[in-house]
Amino acid sequence: MEDILSHLRNDHSDFDKGNLIEIIGDKPFDLFEKWYAEAFQTKQPESNAFVLSTIGSEGFPSSRVLYLKELLHQRLVFYTNYKSQKGQELTKNSHASMLFFWPGLERQIRIEGICQKVTKDRSDAYFQSRPRSSQLGAWASKQSEKLKSRRELEERMQEYAQIYTNEVPRPPHWGGYEMIPKRFEFWQGLPSRLHDRIVWELTSNQWEIYRKNP
Repeated sequence: MEDILSHLRNDHSDFDKGNLIEIIGDKPFDLFEKWYAEAFQTKQPESNAFVLSTIGSEGFPSSRVLYLKELLHQRLVFYTNYKSQKGQELTKNSHASMLFFWPGLERQIRIEGICQKVTKDRSDAYFQSRPRSSQLGAWASKQSEKLKSRRELEERMQEYAQIYTNEVPRPPHWGGYEMIPKRFEFWQGLPSRLHDRIVWELTSNQWEIYRKNP
């Protein structure tokens, strides 16, 4: 362990893959779509993965990795069990943040905003596009609740497979959220730790843009 810590303390690698951030369009979504597309084009691992952070009832943040599934009308959509920890926390406090990180490009995007449920029709449409096993899993998993044993979960999976032998309907407790962004921060790693940081902030329905010190 000491060898590992020593290596970390002595790691002076620099950032050399990027340039100053080029402003694209007049809204942050234009730049987000450009960076998001470049992450896929350059085959970054898990390009659509992001960290979602919510706030619990006692004021502690909680974070987990999810996948962005859709970008609709300048809103970012993900899907989950509404009864999960994140679902319950979003019910009590709809404020949340997203963090996308592509180390191969030395880039990250921080987004803050409000989450709200998508329409039932949209949740239905996405649910029907999922593999059958994932559909059954949405019924079988009481997400975030305590589990007595793995066998209990597997038995519920088998039970629902017998109940729904053909089409699997969407559980009423499962569906999508859309993040309505209020703030973006684009971060590009640069040499000498003089990273480029550009913020877009929504104020009185207008996007204000400014740079921050690294």
